[in-house]
Amino acid sequence: MNMPTSITISNVTGSSPYDIYLSPVDTSNLYYMTQIESMDLPYTFIVPKLLQDYIEYCLQIEDADGCIITNFFTIT
Repeated sequence: MNMPTSITISNVTGSSPYDIYLSPVDTSNLYYMTQIESMDLPYTFIVPKLLQDYIEYCLQIEDADGCIITNFFTIT
């Protein structure tokens, strides 16, 4: 049995609050995770079971002004 994958967001540039989305890199389906405030950082969350089998992700953060920050990464 694999351990659940967790992702930590250390810092975000922009206007709080932030909506957090996650998707596998090879799909265009974004999954809403949660909304956080600046004071919640660093913020760690567990990748949902639906997405646990992937190793490459797209993390998308939308700030209060509608600006979108995107980060692609690989879990090793």
